[in-house]
Amino acid sequence: MSSQNLIIETNLHNYLLSVSLREPEILAQLREETAQQAMAIMQIAPEQGQFMALLIQLMGAKKTIELGVFTGYSSLAVALALPPDGKVIACDVSEEYTSIARRYWEKAGVADKIELHIAPALETLDKLLAAGEAGSFDFAFIDADKSAYYEYYERCLQMVRPGGLIAIDNVLWSGRVADPSEQDNRTKYMRAFNEKLHQDKRINLSLMPIADGLTLAVKR
Repeated sequence: MSSQNLIIETNLHNYLLSVSLREPEILAQLREETAQQAMAIMQIAPEQGQFMALLIQLMGAKKTIELGVFTGYSSLAVALALPPDGKVIACDVSEEYTSIARRYWEKAGVADKIELHIAPALETLDKLLAAGEAGSFDFAFIDADKSAYYEYYERCLQMVRPGGLIAIDNVLWSGRVADPSEQDNRTKYMRAFNEKLHQDKRINLSLMPIADGLTLAVKR
C-alpha cells in the first residue's frame, strides 16, 4: 500500500501501456503523424485519450464540447466512444492542424459526429449560450489557450448539465506549479486556476496525475 502516487519512470510507463492501452489503429496512426509536427508536444497521451473515452462510456454521454482540437486525437477518441447519435462540438483556430483532424475523422467514419468551429473558443461558447445551449452538454474538455482557462471553465460550467463533467488538461504544468522558484506568468496563472477550482463549491473535484495533470470537475 502507498499513501501517494508512484513516480512513473519510463520503464514503468511502458509497462503500464503494455498491459492497459487498447489504442485503436486509427488513433495510433494519427498519433504517429502528429509526432512529426513541430508542435507535437500539444498531443495528449494515448492513455489519457483512453481514460476520457472510458469516462464518456461510463456517463452515457451523448453531447460533448472540446476547446482545443490540434490534430484531433482527443476529439476522435471521444467520438469513437460516443453512441451513433452522439455529437462533439470541436473548437479551434487553426485550419492547418484541424485539416489533419478532419482527414482522420473521415477515415474513422465519425466525421458526422463532429462539428468543427474555426473561431476563438470564447466566441463559439458565447454564441452557443446565446442560442440556448446552456445545460445541454454532458462533457467538456478544455485544452486550449492556458491564459483563458478560467474564462473557458466558467462558460463550460454553464454549458454542462448538473452531473455533467468538465475535464481540464495540463493542470500540473510539467510540475512547475509545485516549484516555488517558477514565477513566470503562465505558471502563476495555472496555480491560481487550480486554487480557484479547489475552492469552487459548485463542483465536485478530482485532479488526476495522468499525463500533464487532468482535473475532473463534476457540476453539482
